[in-house]
Amino acid sequence: MIDKANSAIVFCLKYKVLKDFAREATATSMWAKLESLYMTKSLAHRQFLKQQLYSFKLVESKSIMEQLMKSNKILDDMANIKVNVEDKDKTFVVTMFFTEVF
Repeated sequence: MIDKANSAIVFCLKYKVLKDFAREATATSMWAKLESLYMTKSLAHRQFLKQQLYSFKLVESKSIMEQLMKSNKILDDMANIKVNVEDKDKTFVVTMFFTEVF
């Protein structure tokens, strides 16, 4: 089971990230390192995510589904680090999104 957990994490990492995990022996240590690298709760990271959300714009060369998935990923990232996004702010972002579509 431990080997499967290690393999699952390794298979999900891109090569440039994988090399940072070469010395990690267990899934627990890999997960802790992932959290420390990518789930930072710093003020700068929170502000970066908020900026991404509020400056989100449609790109004509990408599908609407792809772009909705990107906006949902930003919201999920914010939820993962406990950034509270009020419903009125989510509504504002979705309204802006669909205003650009139509």
